This record gives sequence, C-alpha cells and structure tokens, in this order.
Amino acid sequence: MNNEKFKSLLDETYQWPDYYEFKFIVKANDKSLIIAKLTGFTIHETPSKKGNYISISARKLMKSTEEVLEVYELMSTIKGIISL
Repeated sequence: MNNEKFKSLLDETYQWPDYYEFKFIVKANDKSLIIAKLTGFTIHETPSKKGNYISISARKLMKSTEEVLEVYELMSTIKGIISL
C-alpha cells in the first residue's frame, strides 16, 4: 500500500489524538533495535514457536497521521523488519 492511500485510510479511521497499535516482526536477535526506537510506547512481545522471531506490539497515543507515518519510516531503517 502506498503512503498516500495509507494516510487516507488512517485519516478516515482515526480521530487524532488517538491510540494506535503498531505491530512488527523481527529476528529475535534484532529485538533490541526495535525496543530502543519505541520510547514511551506500551510494548508487548510474543516469541515465535521456535524462538527465532519476535512479534512486537507497541501502543501509544499519537497526535496525527503524520506521527504514525514517522514511526513506520523510522522502523523501515531496520533490516528484515516486517510491519503489519
């Protein structure tokens, strides 16, 4: 999904400020890279069955669609991350 379409969807779905939950999947040894960038978020971790990957849910009160997009942009710098 391109950024403009995603931005429109967020604007239609949320009334800012509102809580937004991000979901990421990373290799277990890259977990600290994600956690370090999620200051102020409520974080929940779920390891995969074999423990090779970790699903990270991060929730925070966001002020705008642009703030949500900034978080996704920041996370995109981590190699191998999957954003859901």
